[in-house]
Amino acid sequence: MAKQGFLKSALAGAAGLWRKGARSSDFTGIDDPDPERQGQVLFRRGRHRMRAGDLAAALQDFDHAIELLPDFADAVAARAECLDMMGKAETARPDYKRARRLWAGHRAGAPDRSYIWRQQGRLSFEVESYELALERIKTGSYPHSAVGNALMARGRPAEALRAYERALKIKEKDAALLALRGEALSALGKYRQAVASFTLSLRRDAKAPETLSGRAVAHAAMGRIAKANADWRRQLALLPGRQAAARACVALRLADWEAALPELERAIEAQPDDPYWRLYRLTALRHLGRLVDAAPMPAEGAWPAPLFALLAGKATPETVLAAATGDGRRGEALFQLERFKDVVETAPPALIEYAAARNELARR
Repeated sequence: MAKQGFLKSALAGAAGLWRKGARSSDFTGIDDPDPERQGQVLFRRGRHRMRAGDLAAALQDFDHAIELLPDFADAVAARAECLDMMGKAETARPDYKRARRLWAGHRAGAPDRSYIWRQQGRLSFEVESYELALERIKTGSYPHSAVGNALMARGRPAEALRAYERALKIKEKDAALLALRGEALSALGKYRQAVASFTLSLRRDAKAPETLSGRAVAHAAMGRIAKANADWRRQLALLPGRQAAARACVALRLADWEAALPELERAIEAQPDDPYWRLYRLTALRHLGRLVDAAPMPAEGAWPAPLFALLAGKATPETVLAAATGDGRRGEALFQLERFKDVVETAPPALIEYAAARNELARR
């Protein structure tokens, strides 16, 4: 049986486990001091209570989860669903709208990176389902890797690494699993070990663009920009022309503005509603010393609108930095301010601007 069919069969059984009810140990962590973990457990218990028909108790769990994690779109949507089931459709309506806004505001990972970075979110149900499937499946690596992937998307690389290690005990030479282990190690800041895992993977599959990307990010994080660039150039050569967005990202990491510009034009044509392609196009034009034309800005106040305003001369550096919440947005803002050293010192290594800043500094 194909692994998808095998897993589907297992998850069908997992659904039965959900219907039978969760053991009390399933909700361990309900008082965890970490808001993320406690919020996740509250969400899970709320879903369990809602399925059992205890809507009032479920609503309390969702309220508490949202209080801890205001951006938890799944919990907001579940709360709306719960209110609907209680006959409070009008009260539920703002929650549905809020959940849609939260989901729309989430930006997926860069398209040149591993697929695990393009499925960001808490994926609470996915982790639960795969873990329940593992209660039924005693052999096979796929459910272990699936758990790892969902945990990575939820920002839990240490737990994901353990899942990948379990999968590798079953398929120790699998190139994809070795690459996934590399991503988890890199997320933990273990860049040397990550490079070693990516290299093993590439020995088994030398033409894997996303694996080259992962190793390049780890090299760059250690300051080995020449080695990182070599991997990115190989990745760019392997990516087909139809993947304009991914090709644009690689060229941007290389700070190859000339190569990035036509790819960005194609990315804008394919995804006209993504403001980042327009932002990066303006950035490339500016670095090439060409006329920067006026570009439509996102809704006022929504990121990256402050960066458009900065490039248009309508915002001060102080205003933009104040709006840049989180290390990623701050790194984007510092790059537009050409504070490349600050980008390298403070931004996440996987950020496009991090690699571009390293390359700009290397040219000086």
